[in-house]
Amino acid sequence: MSELKVNSIKGVSASSAAISINNTDGTCTANLTNRTNKNLVINGDFRIAQRATSSTTSGIATVDRFGMYHTGVDEAPTQAQGSVTSGGAYDSGFRNCLKVTNGNQTSGGGSAKYIWIQSLFEAQDIANSGWNYTSTSSFITVQFWVKSSVAQNFYGYVRTVDGSNYLYPFETGSLSANTWTKVTKTIPGNSNLTFDNDTGHGFQINIFPYLGTGYTGSISLNTWSAYNSSVRVPDYTATWYTTDDATFELTGVQIEVSDHATSFQFRSYAE
Repeated sequence: MSELKVNSIKGVSASSAAISINNTDGTCTANLTNRTNKNLVINGDFRIAQRATSSTTSGIATVDRFGMYHTGVDEAPTQAQGSVTSGGAYDSGFRNCLKVTNGNQTSGGGSAKYIWIQSLFEAQDIANSGWNYTSTSSFITVQFWVKSSVAQNFYGYVRTVDGSNYLYPFETGSLSANTWTKVTKTIPGNSNLTFDNDTGHGFQINIFPYLGTGYTGSISLNTWSAYNSSVRVPDYTATWYTTDDATFELTGVQIEVSDHATSFQFRSYAE
């Protein structure tokens, strides 16, 4: 009988092994892309909107699990369960989105102003996800589709809430107006991260159509740093914010334990 002895099995262009083998006991760890419930985000395709389909209220008022928050505005923006009808997101199977329509912000940008999209996660969902979050060799990958009626760059971050708070800021890159763009960010673990095994708030993803200068400043993108409420992302241009009735749309939000993005996990309405 023949026998093959290896340490791991890796794709030709892959950055990590598909199967890693323990040389002592022979057990293996597999990086599966078709596992059940790989997406840590609930309602990332925005199919569910139990509260309403449109609202000017700040908070979770339309699509489930995601809130649109605003403060300091001259006219309240509208959050809605929007329809995806064409473009890359449509071709990838998405039919709904979270759509933010800006009001008429006559006084312009300001330090304490923002329009903010956020989703929160229980700490136990991260602690039990399989992510070795204190290791720089273990990763989560964030992906989403985004569309803006105004061509510009936008920012966001993921943040840990247990222990010493840390955040990982990122950018969308310069978006072309009215064009769906897929954004993917692969995020390593960090020795400073903590997640309690409980139902408390432990993790969040934040994406900003606009964030005022009271929350922005000099900060490095695509790296973990200690959370500072006064400097979360780099300074924003106010172009989108000062454009009457500008729109910002988001869909296909997925966070998975992987060093690369896999196909979005679509779930049934009942699930």
